[in-house]
Amino acid sequence: MKKPIPKIADLVRLAGNVAESYEKDSLNELLNQPPHASWVKLHPMTKGSYLPIDKVEFLLTYIFQNWRVEVLREQIMFNSITVAIRLHVQNPLTNEWTFQDGVGAMNVQTDAGKSAADLGAIKASAVQMALPSAKSYAIKDAAEHFGAIFGRDLNRKDIIQFSGAHTKEEVVEATESYTPQITFIAESPAPKTNQVNFSNL
Repeated sequence: MKKPIPKIADLVRLAGNVAESYEKDSLNELLNQPPHASWVKLHPMTKGSYLPIDKVEFLLTYIFQNWRVEVLREQIMFNSITVAIRLHVQNPLTNEWTFQDGVGAMNVQTDAGKSAADLGAIKASAVQMALPSAKSYAIKDAAEHFGAIFGRDLNRKDIIQFSGAHTKEEVVEATESYTPQITFIAESPAPKTNQVNFSNL
């Protein structure tokens, strides 16, 4: 006879860290909420929805408090400047640092009708404008890996709504020091009330 496959909650309960897992679930539920509708914009070139970098940076500070960006490399690819970054954040529950990598690219502006391969056609401020933009795209790309609140699911058709594996009830059951407060109410005759004759209404 095959043994039933244990549920995630059962495994966590056996490990004895239900309360910690519930806290992680709560954080994940926050991270996987959709961003505020008024923050979502329509990209002028791709025509897809996106979350502006200022909103992403606000959410990083609001949720994680401490975060930093490490630039791994920048390079020229075809007619674009690309940037790869590592986004470090401090988990607000454990205070441990973790990270997600992200990449971004931005076209180098050239004179009308000219190719980026023609160095003489590249505008004087092209790199100055393209490099920070590519970095911003990379930060947003990395942040999306932390959850939908950073705009991860904006252009996806099929989305699975996140649901935590643990509940407050499980936390209560796993806490040995918890003593349920039960109040017993003595039964008493129901108070007499005037009878209403609905036929007279």
